[in-house]
Amino acid sequence: QVQLQESGPGLVKPSQTLSLTCTVSGGSITTNYNYWNWIRQSPGKGLEWIGYITFSGSTFYSPSLESRTSISRDTSKNQFTLQLSSVTPEDTAVYYCARGFGWGIQYELDYWGQGTQVTVSS
Repeated sequence: QVQLQESGPGLVKPSQTLSLTCTVSGGSITTNYNYWNWIRQSPGKGLEWIGYITFSGSTFYSPSLESRTSISRDTSKNQFTLQLSSVTPEDTAVYYCARGFGWGIQYELDYWGQGTQVTVSS
């Protein structure tokens, strides 16, 4: 039902801002108890949660990344966007957007995009 699609440049230069967009279909990003997440995966690190924007527009970020992270949304386009500033090669990863649904023990990331490779290199 719900589908997510990441888009954005695959190559970003050091010190610049990584910007990715997730387009959601089959569901509204404003639906109650829906949380719209960004997660990344790099070699040896596994999955690292970056942050999310809630159905009401509130944002929450990983403490290790929050100083550089901004997640926003465009409800008219049913899209949400990740911006990660001052990137370094350590930010090279596959970036995923994913829906979280529910709360507490009933919460899960039930729909994922296919992921998009972002390489930080000069």
